[in-house]
Amino acid sequence: MSSLLILKTRICLKYISPLFNPSTAGFTPLNNVISKLSVSSRLLCTKGGSRHAGNNRKEDRQREFNIRERLPFPKSVFAAGTAKRTAEYQKKRAEEEPDFPRKNKRVEPPDHPLTASEWKSLKLTSPNPDRFDVRMMSSMLADGTDINVAKSLLAYVAMDTGTLSYELLLRYLTLCVGSGHHSEVFDMYDIMRSRFRTLDTGASSLFIKGFSRTERWKEALTILENIKRAITPSPRNYGDTIAGAVLHGDGDTAWALYAELMEKGLIPNQDTWQALFQCGLSHQGHEDGLQSILLHLRDNQIYPEETLAKDIKAWFDSLPEQKWIGSWSTVDPRGVCRSCQAELESIQLSREEYAQLKDRVMGDVIQGRDVFNKTTPEELESFKNFVKRKPAFDVVIDGLNVANIGIKGNQSQTLLEVVSELERQGLVILVLGRKHMQRPSRSWDRHDMSLVQQKAHCFFTDNISEDDPFLLYATLHSGNHCNFVSRDLMRDHKACLPDGATRRLFFKWQRGHQLVLSSYTPGKRVRFQRILSYDTIVQTNGGSWHIPYDENGAERCTYEVPQKWLCLTKAK
Repeated sequence: MSSLLILKTRICLKYISPLFNPSTAGFTPLNNVISKLSVSSRLLCTKGGSRHAGNNRKEDRQREFNIRERLPFPKSVFAAGTAKRTAEYQKKRAEEEPDFPRKNKRVEPPDHPLTASEWKSLKLTSPNPDRFDVRMMSSMLADGTDINVAKSLLAYVAMDTGTLSYELLLRYLTLCVGSGHHSEVFDMYDIMRSRFRTLDTGASSLFIKGFSRTERWKEALTILENIKRAITPSPRNYGDTIAGAVLHGDGDTAWALYAELMEKGLIPNQDTWQALFQCGLSHQGHEDGLQSILLHLRDNQIYPEETLAKDIKAWFDSLPEQKWIGSWSTVDPRGVCRSCQAELESIQLSREEYAQLKDRVMGDVIQGRDVFNKTTPEELESFKNFVKRKPAFDVVIDGLNVANIGIKGNQSQTLLEVVSELERQGLVILVLGRKHMQRPSRSWDRHDMSLVQQKAHCFFTDNISEDDPFLLYATLHSGNHCNFVSRDLMRDHKACLPDGATRRLFFKWQRGHQLVLSSYTPGKRVRFQRILSYDTIVQTNGGSWHIPYDENGAERCTYEVPQKWLCLTKAK
């Protein structure tokens, strides 16, 4: 066995030693190295009740809320960047934790190609020599290391082990594609096809991406067809081939691939839409297709990135028979575009939308299969009867959630001040709480809680129950005019809804009905973040388009919406 290993090593040395000749200015091409490895070495490769009860109010009556706001800070909790600013603010206020040193297991790649002996020394001095080659190539990927350094590593590994693993080659291929080394991509394609019976989807996807950028872009279509025989290609696979077709002036192929992508129910990447709008700049005749992309963004509440928004603007500017005026804009609190003065769509749901949402929330959230993990059948039925006996509420308060925004140990005062502010506005209030809030304690003052129950209807659930389903039930049962107060963003409950359209409807309703305290100081006036009057969604009236977009570098959580708009108006 040992003699066989020595023989293989000698075979490798025979062919790889010229790589390290000091008189050689560069490295021998990788395919020359690997093609000379012996056949035997290649085989080693692997792959409650209240005083309001007598009030008679119509359920669908719209109430005007006098929600006071402080303009400088903050915007709506749903405004893009709010979560990031909040996290940074909390981080500054938090005490600094001791910085414990962590063991750095990352191997640092060299800044120049190494000889075999230098690589061997580096491996021996590594804290963890196991899988040294793969970890080193991964570090090169992260750092964007020069390709010649990676080649020298491959040459060393081939000489040292007599083989190059599939995993190592795949990382090297990723480096080649990412850094735009097209000739190396071509070499790797020939090498891997000759050495491995099949290629996994990772390698195939990399080759599609690499080939699409070159004059051999049509070969990417062949690789795409090979993927189809096994699985459905990814949106990225389609996007890369579409980008390749656009880059080389074949608009018809690009649109045919896009139609196929959509027929399969895949969600395109923004780069794909960007390529198609760029195609529209040089190839006329796909106006309907490009406008269908904008309607797709609207229907699925997708916000284009700034780079895509710029290409959309450029395409409208290029239309020969129509004069469009494009500008970058914002929207004032009334829902009016500051550029064209057009009023945007209301955030309020139509009667049909509200009825649809109410039915789905009642069925999938309130009466869903896991609802009794959060309450009991008896408690839920008791609450439904309670709501039926009461007048329609104007605002529902998550009592425990709101009380905990203030100073610890003084929750009842916080809740009382919020309830008092809303009562001052003449609103019919429901406070949802837990039974322990009725027991006098340092946190729950008897007098405060007595005043809360005088000013509002109250329902107290068991301490182990979750109150969100009760809050949603009471708010939706009261009618489209009813708002709710909570800091909870209801993401778990939105996820319970069965389809994307209903989840988007829920998010629209939530943004138009959720009141969040913007600031609270005991003894001072309670302030709420303003509820925006307009819907943040791609919208058109035929003579104009308003497109909300994400600024470059902006961080936005999924429950936040952009604050910047592209305004496009047709000249009269």
